[in-house]
Amino acid sequence: MWLLDANMDMHLVAVLADLGISSATTASRGWKALLNGDLVTAAVAAGFECLLTRDKLFGEFASGALAGVYWE
Repeated sequence: MWLLDANMDMHLVAVLADLGISSATTASRGWKALLNGDLVTAAVAAGFECLLTRDKLFGEFASGALAGVYWE
């Protein structure tokens, strides 16, 4: 399942569904106010496989939350 950050167009949920990709928005999960690191932590805990964002500094701020996270 993919997560769309608050800065992404929510209409992408329908586009992704047409492509067979389950997705949700941060707003629909009640996570719109979470900062990048907290958002990554919540998304990983909820089982999201991909997070789409337009935030150019997302990786820099979220990398601390990903330290020690391993995917199979």
